[in-house]
Amino acid sequence: MGEKIAKLGIKRDNDMMYYIKSGDVWATPRKKPGQPKGKAAKVASAGIEMDYSKYLYYLDGDGDVARKERQVGGSKRKKASKAAAPKKAAKPAKKAPAKKAAAKKTGGGKKGAKKGKRK
Repeated sequence: MGEKIAKLGIKRDNDMMYYIKSGDVWATPRKKPGQPKGKAAKVASAGIEMDYSKYLYYLDGDGDVARKERQVGGSKRKKASKAAAPKKAAKPAKKAPAKKAAAKKTGGGKKGAKKGKRK
């Protein structure tokens, strides 16, 4: 959970998506299939100073503006459990004998059907 910055008590609507932009609360309609894109509208002016590089600002469940400190550097990666083992000197592989010319395949299936996608 983050810390509350401004208590606004905005009643949230499930059909709207809320965000904080330049210290004010904005809402835009959620995208629905078959409907045109909606216009964003200012819901409330909170008038807060925002530090985008250090905090992430959002509208919490109570309808208040809150902020949370950003993660720096993303998630940590797992360390390799074993170091890469040195490769053994491999014997030179024998070459496979050259293949003969492709023979006509006979098999079950539809006559004249091609494999792959249709165009």
